[in-house]
Amino acid sequence: MPATRTLPAPEAVDLIGLTRELAAKELAPRVCEAEAEERFPREVFRTLGRSGLLSLPYPEEYGGGGQPYEVYLQVLEELAAVWSSVAVGVSVHALSCFGLAVFGTEEQKDEWLPGMLGGELLGAYCLSEAHAGSDPGAMRTRAVRDGDDYVLNGAKAWITHGGHADFYTIMARTSDERSGGISCFLVPAGTPGVVADPPERKMGLTGSVTATMRLEDVRIPAHRRIGEEGQGLEIAFAGLDSGRLGIAAVATGLAQGALDHALRYARDRETFGRPIIEHQGLAFVLADMAAAVQTARATTLAAARLKDQGLPFSCEASIAKLVATDNAMKVTTDAVQVLGGYGYTRDFPVERYMREAKVMQIFEGTNQIQRLIIGRALREDDQGALRVRPTS
Repeated sequence: MPATRTLPAPEAVDLIGLTRELAAKELAPRVCEAEAEERFPREVFRTLGRSGLLSLPYPEEYGGGGQPYEVYLQVLEELAAVWSSVAVGVSVHALSCFGLAVFGTEEQKDEWLPGMLGGELLGAYCLSEAHAGSDPGAMRTRAVRDGDDYVLNGAKAWITHGGHADFYTIMARTSDERSGGISCFLVPAGTPGVVADPPERKMGLTGSVTATMRLEDVRIPAHRRIGEEGQGLEIAFAGLDSGRLGIAAVATGLAQGALDHALRYARDRETFGRPIIEHQGLAFVLADMAAAVQTARATTLAAARLKDQGLPFSCEASIAKLVATDNAMKVTTDAVQVLGGYGYTRDFPVERYMREAKVMQIFEGTNQIQRLIIGRALREDDQGALRVRPTS
């Protein structure tokens, strides 16, 4: 039961068709073995990059795909329905390019962005620290100005692509001011002092490498600072709004994949002389799963359309992340239940989907943090205004 999609342009239909084809030919044959071996599929990202799927939401003038978020997120969904580790990697790469693309100078964008969007390079985003996961204002990593350079020291935790990325977007403290003392830096892999710890041993997304990155007297030119000194948290939070939509889309695709597997099993498996999908109790479970997937998709795309129109979407991004990831946890758990004992074995992918769904509720801001963001928005926005962007 592949997702039924309404797309804004014929080229978007072609793009989704290309994505489905690549997912079937390049991802599906590799996913089980790579996840079982906990092997990072770097070659898959090169294939996606050469097909233009790593740069979709960025301007064509810099080598991007020039696609609206409404389309980009549905591409992520299609990838996640087959291989969530890869879809998460695509989303993280987009996030790692965000600071430069939105806050960089024209000279910086001209110099670095085409390479970052060209398909051969893979980025990582370095905000969290072991003691400051949900409180980035408490970060301790420091960047000290030394003439025409900055020298970075510290450690960044839970870094997707850590040790495998070609560049790192790093938030570091440049003064002791809690929120206004953090700046953003673009650091190439291979810079002396950039060191990756051994990868974390995770419950799920085992094909996605996650590691602590240590910065030991890392010296970079001052022109690799993105934005002004002290603008780092503004850059980080703006990027996270978009990143949360990416994770919402990945969670929706993951849930769609679990639903698809459960449906195939329910149609083929027979008890009491008929397919189990014809038993009302199980049909109701599947109906609820389908409703949860559709709800997640609608909520995510509604937020994406606000972003595409240049309207505020921070609260809606948090709602989408909350709804989609909670729904993914429920849908994948129910998928295991539909398969019964088989669902609990590694002979079927639904147990992997269930393990992968859990982290969706944690990264890009835990769902408890999303509730705080939503609650704050409800307290502060009591005008009931219609948000309309006039058309010329």
